[in-house]
Amino acid sequence: MKPELLAQVNAWILDDPDAQTAEQLRELLAANNEAELSKHFSGFLQFGTAGLRGPIGPGPSSMNRAVVGRTAAGLANYMKARGLKSIVIGRDARHGSEDFTRETAEIMSGAGMEVFVLPRPLPTPVLAFAITELGVDVGVMVTASHNPREDNGYKVYLGGTVDGIDYRASQIISPADSQISHEIALITSLATQQRDTKWTVLDDAIVEKYVVRTAALATKPGDLKIVYTALHGVGTETLERVFHAAGFTSPILVQAQAQPDPDFPTVAFPNPEEPGAIDLALETARNCGGDLVIANDPDADRCAAAIKDPTRGWRMLRGDELGALFGEYIAAHANGGILANSIVSSSILKKIATHHKMEFRETLTGFKWLAKIKGLTFGYEEALGYCVDPTSVNDKDGISAALVLAQIASDLKAEGKTILDFLDEIWLRHGFHGTEQISLRVNDLSQIATLLKSLRSDPPTEIAGREVISIDDLMQSKDGLPPTDGIRIWLVGEIRIIIRPSGTEAKVKCYIEVISHAGASAAQEVLDQLRGPLTAFLTGS
Repeated sequence: MKPELLAQVNAWILDDPDAQTAEQLRELLAANNEAELSKHFSGFLQFGTAGLRGPIGPGPSSMNRAVVGRTAAGLANYMKARGLKSIVIGRDARHGSEDFTRETAEIMSGAGMEVFVLPRPLPTPVLAFAITELGVDVGVMVTASHNPREDNGYKVYLGGTVDGIDYRASQIISPADSQISHEIALITSLATQQRDTKWTVLDDAIVEKYVVRTAALATKPGDLKIVYTALHGVGTETLERVFHAAGFTSPILVQAQAQPDPDFPTVAFPNPEEPGAIDLALETARNCGGDLVIANDPDADRCAAAIKDPTRGWRMLRGDELGALFGEYIAAHANGGILANSIVSSSILKKIATHHKMEFRETLTGFKWLAKIKGLTFGYEEALGYCVDPTSVNDKDGISAALVLAQIASDLKAEGKTILDFLDEIWLRHGFHGTEQISLRVNDLSQIATLLKSLRSDPPTEIAGREVISIDDLMQSKDGLPPTDGIRIWLVGEIRIIIRPSGTEAKVKCYIEVISHAGASAAQEVLDQLRGPLTAFLTGS
């Protein structure tokens, strides 16, 4: 074994506060397993605008108490340098979430911060709400959201104005990420960090305030049969309380997925976007004669839905279809304001804003950008993230989105209409906007870099027989947006394609939009023609 790796492993073991992960490393040393040790010591887990996210395991390249403790110590030093003195910590129900919450609380308390901890595993939107409600400077949410069961993560929010950026209880953006990362890198020993146990575990009052505030979004509750799944996450209790407070009939739960379970036993990936993830919910809806299916991801900041389509049976609504529904409904009931979506989302929301004489903004991908829009009325991104109540939660919120969706469906039912009818009205006015996402996992992130480099150096002149009109390299500032890694391609026939790396997973993502004034079937035909060639291109086959 290389002497430098051996020294690094031994030093880490001595500084590891967790006896279990320290013992795992000792066992790998005893087995002389250099390959496995090299994997766990391939650099400190990268901290970015999405915070930390990675598989649970020993060593600096995984999620564990030692990594979280050093991250908390670095964050504490970042806070001290800016006069930030208070923090609230929340967590989901994944493996390690309780330990990582306590680790953060001890380090923050030892650093002299005023520390609040949410009373139990709760949705991420409750944490975002608590930052504003408590008036604290920083929020930390221990969650890996919709990542695979092996992962956990660590999201950082800032409460007020920091370094000239008005955060208003939203996720960090640059340069805060690199500044915090720099402070983390300066922590060479966790054992020397001060610890304390002075923190306040919040009671249920904070949750009740969120429930009351969110329930107020409902104007005229109905009696729809709504099937709900939390996908083994933390959404069930809070969503049920919100629906009850709003006067809605209790949702019909998918019992096998209703309670938190970090092993996610019924799904391959706990993400409602993944094929098969809501199959149990659809089965439940068919058996009970349900009107609507609603799903949250495990930390309940995303909202998915399925409806009965007379021609296709039960089907998932695409993220952009939900965005159009929310946008049209909210715009019709608003007195001016701002609608916004991310750059990879459909262009339909801009047209809805124009129709209702509202402002429109487009941002880079991620709610960390949408949340910086002052005066936002509604914002969304196609990956099932919706902000329907920005004054209460300046982030995506799958619970409030679920309630507003239930209200929309109830209002439509009272008018003798369906969600599909409502969508058809939008398409009739603006043209059908068909969207599709191709999402491919990779074993090595360098594959994505190679793909994008190839696109930049040797751009295509046609795709699936359709001429390329223009290509935008999004690394060059475009339309007033900051640079981001991605390529946008425009084809003849109102077709837009965006290719970019995922910000949270080892995936390459391709977003396609086709606008058709000849209806949904014409747009779908074009999407079908593009899917194969684009998939082959992304995989290099």
